[in-house]
Amino acid sequence: MSIDLSESFMAYDVRGLVGETISSESVRAVGAGFVDALQLAGQQVLVGGDMRPTSAEFIEAFTEGATARGANVTQLGMISTDMLYFACGKLNAPGVVFTASHNPAGYNGMKMAKAGAVPISADTGLEDIRVISQAYLDNGEIPSLGEPTAVDAESMLTDYATYLRELVDLSSIRPLKVVVDAANGMAGLTTPIVLGSERLPGLPLEIIPMYFELDGTFPNHPANPLEPENLRDLQAAVLEHGADIGLAFDGDADRCFFIDEKGQPVSPSAVTALVARREIARAKAAGEAEPAIVHNLITSKAVPELVAAEGGRAVETRVGHSFIKAVMASEAAVFGGEHSAHYYFRDFWNADTGMLAAMHMLAALGQQSLPLSELSREFSPYVASGEINSKVQSKEDAMAAVEAAFETRDVLVDRMDGLRVQAEDGTWWFNLRPSNTEPYLRFNGEARTAETMERTRDEVLALVRR
Repeated sequence: MSIDLSESFMAYDVRGLVGETISSESVRAVGAGFVDALQLAGQQVLVGGDMRPTSAEFIEAFTEGATARGANVTQLGMISTDMLYFACGKLNAPGVVFTASHNPAGYNGMKMAKAGAVPISADTGLEDIRVISQAYLDNGEIPSLGEPTAVDAESMLTDYATYLRELVDLSSIRPLKVVVDAANGMAGLTTPIVLGSERLPGLPLEIIPMYFELDGTFPNHPANPLEPENLRDLQAAVLEHGADIGLAFDGDADRCFFIDEKGQPVSPSAVTALVARREIARAKAAGEAEPAIVHNLITSKAVPELVAAEGGRAVETRVGHSFIKAVMASEAAVFGGEHSAHYYFRDFWNADTGMLAAMHMLAALGQQSLPLSELSREFSPYVASGEINSKVQSKEDAMAAVEAAFETRDVLVDRMDGLRVQAEDGTWWFNLRPSNTEPYLRFNGEARTAETMERTRDEVLALVRR
């Protein structure tokens, strides 16, 4: 039976279980559908993949489908996701990277971008690609009309590293000892080139590598640093080596999490605020009056407060990278950050890159004398709950019950993304957001004190779960 592509095409990308919901046959059809849907016949299309066992096979299958519909395919070889965005921006061409990011070893998928690294989502072409690809898949035949071309992927990696170093100068920071956990993912390829001395001049960084061996079976731990248990090895290593900072990348290296010298995680909201300060200062020095910073609505209040204090303009958006990238473009924002540790840069074609965020953190740390725990403390004035999932029968009924319980209090309510309730005096807020794919409501809350956060959290969860 033919694969049903609706099982692997998500809102923003493609992810599937190899052999069940994604295969070489389906990828070949998607290559053809990608070219047709975006009208790319006669144009250059970029394709690369991560270290997963099927990525090289899928690159070839996609190439066959894309060239059959008349595209000129440039194969980039093994790349991180942000390397694809770099290539799409530098070469002004659309592209695809095969990756399942932080998902387990049995998965693979595709992240797609238009020329200039413009994202592709269900609303901006992904659904059209699925429909056309499904027709090719069901038909079972795509006549071949062309042959793939190739580009020197090693040169692309050097160009990528050089470009990042032009954006953030680390040559004059104080010496730092840095533990990097690549989780057997693509940061094992990019870190030695960007932060090391393999091809570019050395930096005042002592890199202590963890799990740099490229292995899509993830033999050491899952490549998902959002889960606390996957940070434990890095936390222990930071303490063992007396390091200044720890970096934890996900599988395709578009996200980066940070550990301070005490072995404690630095919240992505604190990272967003810290990098926002740097980018606002740089933009103002270049003559921008009020640089825009984008953040989603479950980021800490510390972010918009910091942005206002630094003379920037905070712009709130829904959760999801397609939303934040669209707002980045429409607002000409210099930087954007999410609670999930995706960080977006105008100078990187509004795309997310874990490595550039890491370089900003290294620069911020290395340009002053405080340890990271103290440097980040001012950006974490609130107590956060973290994301808490509740399985419910009716998401709307549960949110309505919570809204009814709070409607007589001195609160502000909005429905930009789920249900957000905030105390009028600013002492606490929470958001309930329905999952798009699972029967869960996701709770995020924050308050000035732990007592207030816990009281609000417990009341809301009791209403949701009753």
